[in-house]
Order: sequence, then C-alpha cells, then structure tokens
Amino acid sequence: MSTSFVYHALGLTGYQFLKVLFEKGKIYLHVRKHPGKLRCPECNSYKIILKGKVTRKFKSVPIGKKRIFLIVIIQRVLCKECHCLKQIKLGFADPKKTYTHAFARYVLELLKFATIKDVAHHLNVSWDTVKEIQKEYLLKHFAKPKLTELKQIAIDEISIGKKSKYLTIVLDLKTGAVVFIGDGKGADSLIPFWQKLRKAKATIEAVAIDMSRAYIKAVRENLPSAAIVFDHFHIIKLFNEKLTELRRQLYYETTDYLKSQALKGIRWILLKNPENLDNKKNERELLEKAIKVNKPLATAYYLKEDLRQLWNQENKTEAQEFLAHWIAKAQASGVRMLMRFASTLAAHRTGILAYYDYPISTGPLEGTNNKIKTMQRQSYGFRDKEFFKLKIFAIRKTRYALIG
Repeated sequence: MSTSFVYHALGLTGYQFLKVLFEKGKIYLHVRKHPGKLRCPECNSYKIILKGKVTRKFKSVPIGKKRIFLIVIIQRVLCKECHCLKQIKLGFADPKKTYTHAFARYVLELLKFATIKDVAHHLNVSWDTVKEIQKEYLLKHFAKPKLTELKQIAIDEISIGKKSKYLTIVLDLKTGAVVFIGDGKGADSLIPFWQKLRKAKATIEAVAIDMSRAYIKAVRENLPSAAIVFDHFHIIKLFNEKLTELRRQLYYETTDYLKSQALKGIRWILLKNPENLDNKKNERELLEKAIKVNKPLATAYYLKEDLRQLWNQENKTEAQEFLAHWIAKAQASGVRMLMRFASTLAAHRTGILAYYDYPISTGPLEGTNNKIKTMQRQSYGFRDKEFFKLKIFAIRKTRYALIG
C-alpha cells in the first residue's frame, strides 16, 4: 500500500501513508499530513513551530466487507506570523466527527435505497450516526426554503398522529416544493409564514385553499392583493359529505320498506363517478334503484354530477352563468341540504370562479400529503420533529421508494 493509494482510493490530499494493520475484518490505515504541507490553520503561513500532536480514529468507506479506519496523526502548530496555536486542518473530515466526508457521502447514497436501520446495520455503526449524517445534509440543503420567487401557493393541513396533531403545509405550485411547515392548523399556524413572506418581499398572485373561514381570513389580511381560489376537489368532497348525510337521514326517516332497503349499502356507490361504477357488482343497478324510489336523493345525485361540469366550461363568463343556474336549481329543489349548499356556493362565488383566472388547486399538495403519510408510516413515526420537517421539505427530491 502506498501514499498514491491513500490519495486515489480514499481522497486524502497531502497525506502520507505510514502503515497498515489488519484485525478481525477491520483495516487500520495509519497516515499523517506530509511535513512539507503543514500550514497555519488561520493564515496558511508555512512559518510554523510544531507544538505536539494527537492521534485520532475516523471511519472511512468500507472496501467490500472490510471496515476501514483511518488512524491519523494530527499535528498542532504555532504560527510565527499570526501567533495562532491550533491543530492543522484535516480536509477529509469534520474535526468534531468520527467519520470522513467520503463516509458521509456513502451513507447518503445508501439511504436512497434503504432505511436508516438497514444502513446502520450494513455499515456496523449506530442508528444515531446515520440519522445525524442525513439530518446535517437536510439542514444544509432544505432548512431555509427560498420564498422570493413565490407566485402561486396552496395551503392545507395534514394529520400526523393521534390526539389531533396537525401540520399546516404551504406548497409552491410552480416547483412542487414545500416552502413552509407550521405546527397545528388554522390561522395561527401560518403567522411565521406571513412574517417570512414579508421579509422575502415575495409577490403572491393566487392562493389555493379550501373554504375554511380561518384560511380565508388569514389570506385576506396578509395577502390582500392575492386571488383566493377555492379548491374544486374540496368543494366536491364537501358535497359528497352532505350527500352521505342526506342518504342517512332518508334511511332513518322513511317508513317505506322498499325505500329503506334501496338505501342500504349504497353509500360509496353514491360518491363514485358514473364512469367508475362496477358492473360486475351491479353497482349501476343498485344506484338506479335507490334514486328511482327516493326523489330527494335522485335530485341531489344528479345535481352532484352536474356540479362537476362547473370547472369544464369554456371561459369564466360561461362558468358564471352555469354556477348561477346550478344555485337556482338547488334552491328550487325543496331539499334542505341542497338549499344550504347552494347558499354556501353563492357566498363563495368569487373564489370558485377565480379558478378561470388562475387554474390552480390543492391537488398537488394532496399528493405531497399522501407522500408524507407514506413516509411516516414506513418509518413507524418520527421521534425528532425537526428531522421529520426536514424530511418533508426534501420530499420533492425523493425519486426512489419512500423509506424512513
């Protein structure tokens, strides 16, 4: 083994190879800085006086199944120029760590294909060491998202566990990157985001949200010139929830046996789009039977299918006319649920029609939330909340199978 091998295989620049020792599957490479390369760590002067040394051990990238350790003689020097008394710079490792930069890079590569536990087991190091390497990488690259270029964003919350634990996520709809994670849900969780946004002097054009009063108020107060776009998926979801309540109400109120039987077991069929009904399970037949004998349910179902067409109009003017017509039909239906829902849509008309100015939704954020839940489930949860948030910030870069 030679100094050339130490340089080319392990990336140690300016170091001399001294000796190698083998012990039970481990290889110990003894090296030291070349005497002619010794400099002051502060001013880089060669005018130094040697003032003692210390020997340290660093984990390096394994060769096959052999674990590699560098035994490094670290010289302390006194500079004649700046009078600094310090140990020389290592170059290949952080002086506060027990592993080399190459080892850390190797760990990060392995984490693309394996869990922290698997990588720790493979390299025969502690779980905390692997986590520390990944956390430092995430802190360096993702801890401070850039907000200056933000134009269009989506805001929504995600449940992260029992006891009503929530996080509020803000997504850049242009890049798909998570730019803010707030603790809890509602307007208060967004206060730090508004502060950061003002410092970044970003100009937000549009915000996609659901029809939450807290979000509406927070956006109007902090982004008065931004257009609020109510997410159409949430509107349909809200209608489906009301439709489910109507079915349940009709089931318990009816005294007609045939009508009540027709309403049993069709909850999920009602919520499906017609093109997704399963003919093998006779879902279309069951649906037709239910709406045939229950006029209020039939009215609500057909209006639900009609409402889906609101976002398929040619332009905003046609969409405005369509929405007005739908609200009029719902209010004239005599079905209390439809009348209340029509009033809700009428009150939020501007935000619904804003979709035609800014065709955005919280759909990309829903996809990100699903990734977060998958990551959390595969990791069996996260004890370190800061680490969890960093993983969320980096989730856009995840191109491999989600692992913990």
